[in-house]
Amino acid sequence: MTATANGLLLEASGVSKTYGAVVALKSASLAVRPGEVHALMGANGAGKSTLVKILTGAVRPNAGRIAIRGRERTVHSPGEARRGGIVSVYQEPALIPDLDIRDNLRLTETPVEPFRRWLSELGLEGLDLSSMARRVPLASLRIVDLARALAIEPDVLMLDEMTAALPANLTERVLEVIGRRRGGERSVIFISHRMIEIAAVCDRATVLREGETVGVVDVTAGSEEEIVELMLGQRVEAMSARTAGAPRRAISQGTPPRLMARGLSHGTRLHDVTFDLHAGEVLGLVALEGQGQDELFDILAGSARPSKGELLVDGTPVSFHDPADAIRAGLVYVAADRAEALLMQRSVRENIALPFLTRLRRWGLIDLGEERTKVAAAVETLQIDARAGSEVRRLSGGNQQKVTIARWVAGGVQTMLCFDPTRGIDIRTKAQIYVLLRDLAAAGAAVLIYTSELSEVQLACDRAIVIFGGRLVGELDAADADEQALLRAAYNLGPDSAEEHATAMVADLADPPAGSQRSAAVDPEVNQ
Repeated sequence: MTATANGLLLEASGVSKTYGAVVALKSASLAVRPGEVHALMGANGAGKSTLVKILTGAVRPNAGRIAIRGRERTVHSPGEARRGGIVSVYQEPALIPDLDIRDNLRLTETPVEPFRRWLSELGLEGLDLSSMARRVPLASLRIVDLARALAIEPDVLMLDEMTAALPANLTERVLEVIGRRRGGERSVIFISHRMIEIAAVCDRATVLREGETVGVVDVTAGSEEEIVELMLGQRVEAMSARTAGAPRRAISQGTPPRLMARGLSHGTRLHDVTFDLHAGEVLGLVALEGQGQDELFDILAGSARPSKGELLVDGTPVSFHDPADAIRAGLVYVAADRAEALLMQRSVRENIALPFLTRLRRWGLIDLGEERTKVAAAVETLQIDARAGSEVRRLSGGNQQKVTIARWVAGGVQTMLCFDPTRGIDIRTKAQIYVLLRDLAAAGAAVLIYTSELSEVQLACDRAIVIFGGRLVGELDAADADEQALLRAAYNLGPDSAEEHATAMVADLADPPAGSQRSAAVDPEVNQ
């Protein structure tokens, strides 16, 4: 693919898409130059993913113009887009769960040897290609999806929240690969809600708000605030201040912890993990990919049984045979994969009411009035935009995640287990969820949150525990749990080594190669 007279590889203008009464895109435009990493920014529901799906032929637009190499085209399918040099890695892995990795490669005619090379470069050189896709951890599936896209050497690579499900070590590998594509003939369209990643690898950012392109900004030092203001149409300092200033409840020393884990082990992945979770606190859990956090949450949520150790709830030993046992004991689980947690074809009301329907029955009939009252209160508390509420699948990712939390808030919460709950969610929705977790703790609930974003710990938590190699290796108060300290603990490194590692990582990602498209001004042609 070569640049045209106007210097663009890919151009979209006036693109719109509606689903019935729901407007997903109103008037979006995007212009991508050769050799740049171009950020596509916007709050959840702004239309980013819809635009990516239109550009790759997964969705047909209602109106608009798309030009590739300066020639106007209509892309009818992802296969056609792929043959034209445009490939996307979507928010959720596009692999068939009941096929192995090798068969998934055959479906997209992906050459195996280049795929293996990219896997190695991205840190998964030991992956068995005969593994069933459904048995591969989510973070590894994301890397598989990316390696599959890179193996066919696309001219335009679109990454939709590629790093959202990744721990710090795999995120670093991905950003390094993206950074190396700058300055040549190939380009990357990069969607991320993490400003530090945008600053590290992107040259320009197109910002969408409510389905429209509202500006294009050159990514430079200090441009983050301008991007956020364009995204939201307002400043978010008030929300951030509320989050940072949310009350931290004093832990009573006279009552037993809400949840006690004693010497929990599970196979070869989790070893002798002991911690306490108190009513009225938010406890953060930090770990790199595959360090035992999945197994720990499976045990706490009742999906797995420990090979050793015990659990106590309010001082009483418990044993869970399935998730229903954990729910009856007051432990509810909020998954990172909202598609797995929700009934996508059902309404917001049905999804929220589902866990507590048995409590609303009288003589075998459901009290619909009480159900509506509880659901409406939860929707208001979480500020869920339910205009497309006839089906949850029509909601933005952030609103879908709010629904997964609302179902437990509506029924009353004692202990909430959150596994990366803000993955792939915009800044405003993240802040709302932080505030909600703090409010739940202030009301007496206990919250355990695993997060792949280290900055979340000080925003939402009272303290943090760190797991490395399946073992508990550190505990920090929130005041001491800055990203440097957490990175040091997560890698199980000494202070000097960790500081050198973090400094080198930032320097490598922030230093653009020769030929970079970066400049220091707002694009005057589009930002209006």
